[in-house]
Amino acid sequence: MTKFAGKTCLITGAASGLGRSTALAVAARGASLVLTDIAADGLARTAADARAAGATVHLAQAADVSDYEQVVALAAEVHDVAGSVDIVMNVAGIATWGTVDRLTHEQWRRTVDIDLMGPIHVIEAFVPPMIAAERGGHVVNVSSAAGLFGLPWHAPYSAGKFGLRGVSEVLRFDLARHRIGVSLVCPGAMATPMVDSVDIAGVDRTAEAVQRGMALFMRHAVTPEAAARSIVRGVERNRYLVFTSPDIRVGFWAQRYFPPAYNAAMRGLNWAMNRYVAQGAGAPVN
Repeated sequence: MTKFAGKTCLITGAASGLGRSTALAVAARGASLVLTDIAADGLARTAADARAAGATVHLAQAADVSDYEQVVALAAEVHDVAGSVDIVMNVAGIATWGTVDRLTHEQWRRTVDIDLMGPIHVIEAFVPPMIAAERGGHVVNVSSAAGLFGLPWHAPYSAGKFGLRGVSEVLRFDLARHRIGVSLVCPGAMATPMVDSVDIAGVDRTAEAVQRGMALFMRHAVTPEAAARSIVRGVERNRYLVFTSPDIRVGFWAQRYFPPAYNAAMRGLNWAMNRYVAQGAGAPVN
């Protein structure tokens, strides 16, 4: 089992949503924190709240994980202040939806840079020192249901999240000899600020049809606090796959053992997405 007490834990995306909730959850388990996010103000609030709850925050520094040089500079400062970390938690990410005829190259590139290359930059900068320290540890990569399933309109997001799943699948075996566990977190619907910032290519998010679709999404969403508790339990029990809601677990097993049900579900979701999003774009609904 992985224990958080007495461990130094790096968390990206810590300014809000799942990153913030995870930071506070592991702090409550006795971990000291290294926090980063691109949003400096939110990051400062998380650090202040963690300290107010009695946690040690070694460093809370804004950085863009998609910028390799910024991550390298962050790692140098962290290792100078706190030494090697024990637990790395890649939580930062963005979501971009759209069909291939509406997505821009910039949307593809930005999503992959943040959702895939961002965690890779963090792994490059922080995991080799963990290996050298010979204390074991844990790496947590937050993927998504979109890293398991062919969700409609999610191609850029899935490019990053499926890629992160592949990285994690390799690292779970590569790092085992160093006593470093790996957990791949696959959240489903979650009520975080990212819901309000999803970039839907070529669609007016304020359209009534799109708002109805978002409301339906939110009815199935778990809170970031509940998702963070699932992550903590999964890491403590050294689980590789960590689900934050039961529907994603069921979908995963259906995909593996009953493909017809999975195929029917994906077709149904695609039809529903086209219905809502096409109305929001002012296009005819087929």
